[in-house]
Amino acid sequence: MRLRRRRRPERLTFLTRKGCSLCAEALPVVQQLAAAAGVPVDVRDVDADPADRARWTDHVPVVLLDGEQHSLWFVDEQALSRALRGR
Repeated sequence: MRLRRRRRPERLTFLTRKGCSLCAEALPVVQQLAAAAGVPVDVRDVDADPADRARWTDHVPVVLLDGEQHSLWFVDEQALSRALRGR
């Protein structure tokens, strides 16, 4: 059996909210992992866009890889690192 390799994401979006303590803890970790993988990070305030706010409400922090949800509330460093490397 041959394993199919996932492609490396081109962009990571981190959805946050002012005053979110989970976001404050997760953001440096996410930025470090993304920098190590060479993946740019876009940090967005969920309350700045009505569509984001309606979709994600109080589920922040959220990590999106190429627009697809990867993490919600908490970031698993190992899983994110693998995903950023395309594994």
